[in-house]
Amino acid sequence: MNDPPLRLDSLDVFRGLTVAAMILVSTPGTWSAVYTPLEHADWNGWTPTDLVFPFFLFAMGAAVPFAMTRRRGSSSSTAAPAGRWSAVRRHVVRRAVILFALGLVLNAIETAPPIDPATFRIMGVLQRIAVVYLAVAWLTERTSRRTQAALAVGSLAGYWAALTLIPVPQGVTLPGLVDRAVFGRHVLARWGDPEGLLSTIPSIATALAGVFAGEWLKEPRRAHRSASLWAAGVATTLVGLAWDRVFPINKNLWTSSFAMFTAGLAAQVLALCHWMLDARPARRWRAWSAPLAAFGRNALAAYFLSVGLDALLTRWTVESGATLKSAIYRAAFASWIAPCCGAEAASLAYAIAYVVLWTIVLMEMRRRRMFIGI
Repeated sequence: MNDPPLRLDSLDVFRGLTVAAMILVSTPGTWSAVYTPLEHADWNGWTPTDLVFPFFLFAMGAAVPFAMTRRRGSSSSTAAPAGRWSAVRRHVVRRAVILFALGLVLNAIETAPPIDPATFRIMGVLQRIAVVYLAVAWLTERTSRRTQAALAVGSLAGYWAALTLIPVPQGVTLPGLVDRAVFGRHVLARWGDPEGLLSTIPSIATALAGVFAGEWLKEPRRAHRSASLWAAGVATTLVGLAWDRVFPINKNLWTSSFAMFTAGLAAQVLALCHWMLDARPARRWRAWSAPLAAFGRNALAAYFLSVGLDALLTRWTVESGATLKSAIYRAAFASWIAPCCGAEAASLAYAIAYVVLWTIVLMEMRRRRMFIGI
């Protein structure tokens, strides 16, 4: 009998693709000139950029079964007894606390000085990842797969009911009211926070969908794993699109239709990566995957360091009074690309160059086997 693998190359590549996309859309040369697909949808609807964060949560969820197996030294996918959970609980809580703290550090770096303690943002991307990871790790270790599926479906249905049945004042959303009640002025926008408290509930369902995908791919005895995961992804995407007719796809609110739609697309992309990298006996299509695998093996370091450096470049002024980032952007990209191809092309070229820079750094880290984890 074959033992389940402790990690999948396809999952590293899928996570790396997501992190590279995160960096690309987060660091344009200038925010005043960005192609529409590289911006978030204003409210309802979606763009490719809106897929990045749910894809990352899906990848995190898919990695949990492998990570927990390595941590507890067991291939069992059933709920762990109390003693076994105690053995991994400290690691899980410690990791979540560090992720949340790193998110606060990023908020501080990205906030223009002086930082006002009365309005300093509490939530953020890493903070949501921390909360979702803590919830998913606990559910994976302490509940059955059937219970997890019921909770995922129930949370999406309950969130839909709450947002459509609970009355709120005109121009206000229920998640925004909760954010204001809990965090006060410590939110990103006047309406609330896109990584706020109530909308974290359906994002946990997104990560649980990743857990189900990871468990499916972890079992080597299952035939046609890639094809079946892809088919399940198609079905989930169609459910999300159908749900969109009565509960619009909305990334800011992380609506249930958005959670289903993005989880389905993520499952399809992961299934394709699995078919190309882990399911094909010849494994001929691997050269392209090395840079993405480098991002995937150092996902946290890649995101934190790249976004942090971009924020520092944006704050660092040069003799002319401009920021260092704008000086680099104008001299190296806008001066010759914008006249012939437009400001959006120049801004995108800067973002691509920035991703290439981090690709070189992460490839060297991978070559030296330097993997930064928590």
